[in-house]
Amino acid sequence: MLVPSPGSESPEFGILRTFASEQDRDAFYNSPMFKAWEVRIMPLIEGEPVYRQLTGLEAWFRSPQNPPPQWKMALLTWVAVWPVSMAVPAALNPLSGQMPNFIFAGVVAGGIVLVLTWVAMPVLVKVARGWLQPKSRSTKNKL
Repeated sequence: MLVPSPGSESPEFGILRTFASEQDRDAFYNSPMFKAWEVRIMPLIEGEPVYRQLTGLEAWFRSPQNPPPQWKMALLTWVAVWPVSMAVPAALNPLSGQMPNFIFAGVVAGGIVLVLTWVAMPVLVKVARGWLQPKSRSTKNKL
């Protein structure tokens, strides 16, 4: 479940679903179970639901407008990954002698994912919001 960012005025909520293939996706959306669920939630939504196919980084950078350019998403992700990928192994280094290398590598990878998911990316996306989604000149002139 994707909820509006803290401080956002957007009423948009989302449900992120992943599928093994396009055929699986289509089968799900055409299934009687999904159709029945749609009928049940109709009183809870405003307007028609919007379906967006997210194929990668744009899931982090959701907004009422279109996603930012891919180069901005990639750059901001790199800014997060670089220090986190150095800090997590350093913090976990005391454990490295207590387990096989492949287990330690999995623990490090898990730590990196946790820090990126719940700390680094949310903070960076919030800090860089104005750069990621600059207001158009016409919007600025109206303010």
